[in-house]
Amino acid sequence: MATSQKKTAAPTSSKSKEATALLRADHKLVDALFDEYEKARSSTKKKALVAQICQELTVHAQIEEEIFYPQVQEALKDRELVPEAIVEHQTLKDLIAQIEDAEPDEELYDARVKVLSEYVKHHVKEEQNEIFPKVKKSNLDLKEIGAQLIERKEELTSGLK
Repeated sequence: MATSQKKTAAPTSSKSKEATALLRADHKLVDALFDEYEKARSSTKKKALVAQICQELTVHAQIEEEIFYPQVQEALKDRELVPEAIVEHQTLKDLIAQIEDAEPDEELYDARVKVLSEYVKHHVKEEQNEIFPKVKKSNLDLKEIGAQLIERKEELTSGLK
């Protein structure tokens, strides 16, 4: 990949990828973007990275809430993990809204991005260590859900490019 290209999540051409693998790829991408933000010095670079982070997180949360979580909740008869994840998503959305309305030179900008990063890391850890292992043991068709996630993600991002 050329360095001038914008990073994007997992290739969406593979329709046979499992849902958890796709979601892990999103997690890894956002983590890398936060790392890049930590090293960025210019306001322009920070603003561009934050815009991409916010877009990736917004789309990721939406496809989880629309497709992944409802199927997981039903299959696992879950009344705790998925509702908690949905509440965490709302907190992430609130932080994203605060960041999107701000400029990199504002006093709390870096602090808000840092808190968002830490909150995302916490959420990802819970998802990957608690939800994903249970999902893997369930009877869910993870490749089919993965295809649904890819299709919806393409719909949501097609107008953003």
